[in-house]
Amino acid sequence: QVQLVESGGGLVQPGGSLRLSCAASGSGFSIYSMGWYRQTPGKQRELVADITSGDRTNYAEPVKGRFTISRDNAKDTVSLQMNSLKSEDTAVYYCKLRTRTLRTVWGQGTQVTVSS
Repeated sequence: QVQLVESGGGLVQPGGSLRLSCAASGSGFSIYSMGWYRQTPGKQRELVADITSGDRTNYAEPVKGRFTISRDNAKDTVSLQMNSLKSEDTAVYYCKLRTRTLRTVWGQGTQVTVSS
């Protein structure tokens, strides 16, 4: 069983920064990719950024140049550094893991609120 634990959400003013972290635990799995998605009420969950085991990254257009995803393969963790935050970045952020056997695991979500 694979579990994901997220941390780092909170309230920040526009222009500020936050760092989200996600740690995978369990046994019997091999990670292909990890990433972050976000969701606001009434909208579908959308990709923010993801990174493969080979460190290939993919970013949603609205966050390019402001967010940076990184991964520690030895610790099975992924982080999202979010800079120059805007009110439209307010959402629940979910960590997602995809195994090499194409199994998908989601974290419980962490709230990010950008407001003055």
